[in-house]
Amino acid sequence: MGKLAESVLEYIRGQGFLKAGDRAGVAVSGGADSVALLRLLLELRREIGVVLSVVHFNHGLRGSESEADERFVAQLAACHELELHRDHGDVTSHAQVQYLSIEAAARDLRYQYFYRLMGEERLSCVATGHTLDDQAETVLLRLVRGAGIRGLAGIFPELTYAESTQLGLTDAHYRRSADATLKTIRPQLPVLGSRFSVIRPLLRTERAQLETYLREIGQDWREDSSNRDLRHARNRIRHGIIPRLERTLNPKVKEALAETAEIARSEEDYWRGEVERVLPEVWDAPNNRLRGLSDLPFALRRRVIRAAAESLGLTLEFRHVEEILGLGLETTKSVELPGGWTVARANDGPHFTLAAEVAVSDYEYFLAVPGVVEVPEAGSSFEAAVVSGGAAPGYNPDHMLDPALLKKDLIVRNWRAGDRFWPAHSKSPKKLKELLQERKLAGRERKLWPVVVSGGEIVWVRGFPAPARLRPREGATEALVIQEYRNA
Repeated sequence: MGKLAESVLEYIRGQGFLKAGDRAGVAVSGGADSVALLRLLLELRREIGVVLSVVHFNHGLRGSESEADERFVAQLAACHELELHRDHGDVTSHAQVQYLSIEAAARDLRYQYFYRLMGEERLSCVATGHTLDDQAETVLLRLVRGAGIRGLAGIFPELTYAESTQLGLTDAHYRRSADATLKTIRPQLPVLGSRFSVIRPLLRTERAQLETYLREIGQDWREDSSNRDLRHARNRIRHGIIPRLERTLNPKVKEALAETAEIARSEEDYWRGEVERVLPEVWDAPNNRLRGLSDLPFALRRRVIRAAAESLGLTLEFRHVEEILGLGLETTKSVELPGGWTVARANDGPHFTLAAEVAVSDYEYFLAVPGVVEVPEAGSSFEAAVVSGGAAPGYNPDHMLDPALLKKDLIVRNWRAGDRFWPAHSKSPKKLKELLQERKLAGRERKLWPVVVSGGEIVWVRGFPAPARLRPREGATEALVIQEYRNA
């Protein structure tokens, strides 16, 4: 066993990532980091006692280059006689529907695929190739864009389901970060008793060490051309800013930034516990009111305000929190917040109120099968298409339905009070109002959120997977796909 493998094994054991009998999927894109992770875990699998397989998600963003990456990963898995789990998705369409950047949409689909594999109990966890370099870049990027301790905590070594419901970044720039992606797919996460775990065994290993290791063992890898594109902020940090800092200020700047993240994670763990202890005492949830805020230490006040707002589906920026803290000043009587919310000064503490939402008219359109209908209120067109096979390639399975279980006539309309929906991977039906609040939707956008109805039952909701009982069965000869296209 080489020194690098020993170092990685020490980190795995120190973090308690893996135990004998675990079925670990290794996320392999074809790049140096993920290929090195696979080769290192192959060296260590007997020592740890784990069963390895390869996981690959083809985002399809680079055409033939993406296809070549997938072939390379498949050959690598076959060479080492490992099971290969692979899938692909329409990232561009997902980005449009979910109002995400391409990078964030790709993460969403990739993590959804990880979850499906674990939700089907095919894997115990998924290991990703995040390195010390990735950690340093993340911390620096968040620092310059504005972040508190939660943001500076960077990439967490392990992300479990329980943690995914608590993490996520509150500064506006990073609501869709890699870890916050899990908040996006929270309605699809496991029911109690299931495990969702993403581990990062290389988080204390530098990228240069991995490339040296691969050269020493004669293992090639794929270069992603987009990693040199300086239009992306992370690439400017990776290829320009950090090398300059290493040359002119601190040759170990990456280690310093990674250490900052470790310190911030410990601090965040402590403060999270304090907020959980104090919040029930000061937050009058039925009346959306904070009481006794002035009795708390100043640092805790900020966090309690954020936590109270998050319970209402609000993500506050630093300035919002500071304005709320200033409500005791004579010049400030109320603060306007996103989503139509207002915080007003009251005798016993800040009081959150939701302004009357802008009146909007309900809409309803007939959608033929097959057919297309334009819905101006939603800013989209909706298509119902019948495709061959129950798992037709090129289509997101979350959008696929069994046509035999639906009425011939479909209706596209906005959701209404009392509507309920049962997205796949969830334990039971929920009110649509609650599902949309979890997505932090408010005001006009939430009022106009589209659904598709068949015979009085909601069968499709923008941004959520179709009900499990309506999915095409294995071996089905055809499937109905509902897709939304944003109007230009």
